[in-house]
Amino acid sequence: MDLVEHVSQFNQRMTIHSKDKALMCKMFPSNLGPVAMRWFDGLRADSIDSFKELTWAFGSCFITCSKVPRPLDLLLSLSMREGETLKTYSNRYWEMFNEIDSDFDDVAISTFKVGLPAKHGLRKSLTGKPITSVRQLMDRINKYKRVEEDQQQGKGKAKVIP
Repeated sequence: MDLVEHVSQFNQRMTIHSKDKALMCKMFPSNLGPVAMRWFDGLRADSIDSFKELTWAFGSCFITCSKVPRPLDLLLSLSMREGETLKTYSNRYWEMFNEIDSDFDDVAISTFKVGLPAKHGLRKSLTGKPITSVRQLMDRINKYKRVEEDQQQGKGKAKVIP
């Protein structure tokens, strides 16, 4: 459980009730897991005076469960391994990208491209026909993954037209 994620999702679900702090406190445990629920049930009566205090106490108790955003330099050092499929590389790449806490579409595009071997068809395509969004990058990757999978299944030498 990621405490920041739990509090954020809870606040989102309770938006229409955000002015009623007593209700917010009562509903807070509604999606807690077993460990957090034991913590909540163990709170002394009248030990929490506000929703802010509840989320602070929750955070201080479960701070070790928080996901720490990964630094951007980990993404910059990622590259396709020799013999690795495009599917495996892109899965590793997007998993790492999603753990970075910011919006770096331009960095995502360039680092993914640089991580590909110089002679890889997708890298050549991304250089010849540049893209401007992560969505476009994912679409282009998917085209090349399908070709790679077809080739691995022995369906012939399919070719992608960039």
